[in-house]
Amino acid sequence: MELRQFRYFVRVVELGSMSRAALDLGVVQSALSQQISRLEGELATRLLQRSAKGVVPTEAGLAFFREAQLTLRHADEASRAAQQSRLSGSVSVGLAPTTASVLGLPLVQAMRERYPDVRLHVVESLSGHLSNMLNARQLDLAVLFDTHPARRWSVTGLLEEKLYLIQSKRAPVAERSGRVRLPDLKGVPLIVPSGPHGLRSTIDAAFARARFKPVIAAEIDGLAMLMDAVDAGLGATLQPWAALGRFADAEERFGLCELAEPQVRRLNSLCSLSDDELSPAALAARVVLAACARDLVQAGRWGGARLTHRGS
Repeated sequence: MELRQFRYFVRVVELGSMSRAALDLGVVQSALSQQISRLEGELATRLLQRSAKGVVPTEAGLAFFREAQLTLRHADEASRAAQQSRLSGSVSVGLAPTTASVLGLPLVQAMRERYPDVRLHVVESLSGHLSNMLNARQLDLAVLFDTHPARRWSVTGLLEEKLYLIQSKRAPVAERSGRVRLPDLKGVPLIVPSGPHGLRSTIDAAFARARFKPVIAAEIDGLAMLMDAVDAGLGATLQPWAALGRFADAEERFGLCELAEPQVRRLNSLCSLSDDELSPAALAARVVLAACARDLVQAGRWGGARLTHRGS
């Protein structure tokens, strides 16, 4: 016998109808009837008396109904007791500024809801710094863009992001609309992070394949200041959609042109210390982070992103 059969039987008796119980339980009536028949077969006795007006419990069914209610109540209490034995501890998570602008708050909210006794420490920094912190075991896990699988990390592909040419609408530096190719950016002043960080590596590799050097107007290792410089018309930038995540008025302030080269994407990888080095709290946070990212992409709240299923 299964708890599911107990729940089905109790609901049928409470509602006095197979059809109403099936609707209430969200199952088709034939499946419900089959489970009740299986339960009666296992007990070798009839539990329900069926008629044109509905169903009523037999004497055996009434006795079983009372005990089934008690069993379900105990099962619910056991579930609550397990949930109240809450996971505790602490976990440190590193997010790049663009990632944090989309994922940070949903992650904090999800961890508070699911594991209220776990102390979550979120570090927002550029990916190069986060990589060094993870290597130094100052973080338990991080979302990184330029990973080195040779390190003793657990690495799972999380999602890929398109890159966009982003510029100020009131002071544009490039006459572009729709999609743009790298050769179209000759002479366009760009504002980008400096060399050690994941996005810059992606950009440099793309221009190397295109066989020309971009015009670097400034290197700024901070998303807020970088976007302020773009907004002021000092140059354009190549960033994922997430760079605009903290701008409520992004549509009025910035113009976006999708970068047309399909191979130029930013891969977000969920990196952590090896499983045997992670605490239960960190293992739980890793699962929650991946679920948050998946939910955001599937809900259309992470523009230009698609899920990946690669890992190492």
